[in-house]
Amino acid sequence: MNRLHILSPGMLTTVQDLGRFGWAHQGVSASGAADPLALRAGNLLVGNAENAAALEMTLVGAELVFDRNAVIALTGSEMGAGVPFWQPIEVRGGETLHCGATQAGARAYLAVRGGIAARKTMGSASVHVMTGVGGRPLRKGDVLEIGEGAVRRPRGPAGFPQRWQPRSILRATPGPQAEWFADGLFGAPYTVTEESNRMGLRLRGRAIPSPAGQMITEGVALGAVQVPPDGQPIVLFVEHQTTGGYPKPANVISADFWKLGQLRPRDPVEFESVTIEQALGLLREQEEWLYSL
Repeated sequence: MNRLHILSPGMLTTVQDLGRFGWAHQGVSASGAADPLALRAGNLLVGNAENAAALEMTLVGAELVFDRNAVIALTGSEMGAGVPFWQPIEVRGGETLHCGATQAGARAYLAVRGGIAARKTMGSASVHVMTGVGGRPLRKGDVLEIGEGAVRRPRGPAGFPQRWQPRSILRATPGPQAEWFADGLFGAPYTVTEESNRMGLRLRGRAIPSPAGQMITEGVALGAVQVPPDGQPIVLFVEHQTTGGYPKPANVISADFWKLGQLRPRDPVEFESVTIEQALGLLREQEEWLYSL
C-alpha cells in the first residue's frame, strides 16, 4: 500500500471529505471541506468518488512525499507547488512535493487516486478542528495510507470557469428574519476580519440595525448570515454551531459555498440578493460543469 509522509504541514492542513451529516440534533455540525466544489472536482479528476478523503491546505501548503508513484490533482486556490492545478498529474515516489502559499484564495486541495484511507468518525473522515471530532490537523512526521477506492480512470484537465468569479460577491436569499431589518446588508461593502475561523466568517463594515428584544434560539444552517447586537454580520461556516439566537436576514446560496472557503482575512465582501429560482439555476449550472469532468 502506498503511503503519504508529511514533511511539513504548512499553516493548517487537515483531512477532509464532504462532512458528517445527520448529527446536528446532537450538536455536531457537518464540518467537511471549506470549499466543497474544489474537493469534489479534485476527486473526480483523479477517478475517485467525489466524497473521498483528501487534504485541505490553508494559506500555506504542506511539503509531502509518497512512497510510490501516485496520481494527484491540486484544486482550489493555486499555490507555488511547481505543478499544474485542475488536472490529474503523476508524482514520483520519493520526490518531495512542495506546496507553497496560496496565491489568491485561502485554500487548496490535494486529491490522490484511491483517496486518503483515514478512519471515519460518525461516517466521515473530516477533521472538525474546533472540537477534535475526527482527529486533528496534520503534523510533521504524520504518515497517511492511500486507499484503493478509485472508481474510474483519471480525467481532465479542467479549467475553473472564470464566470464564477469574483469570490467577493456572495449571492444570498432572504433569511427567516429578513422582514425584521429595515436597512438590509445587500450592496454594502464589508471586510473579512482576522477573527474569522471555520465556525464563522466575521465581517466588518456598515452596522446593520438589529431589532430590539430577544428571539428564541433556533436551528441554523451553513451560510446563514447572523446579525449580533453590534450589527456586524457573521456568516456561519462549516463548523458552525447547530443552534443560534441571533436574527438572520439572509443565507448565502449553495452555489457560492465554495467562495466562503476561499475568503481570506481582509478580503472585501458584498452581498447580492437573488431569488430561490435564481439560486437553483446557479446550482444547476455548477453541477453540470462538475459532472462534465
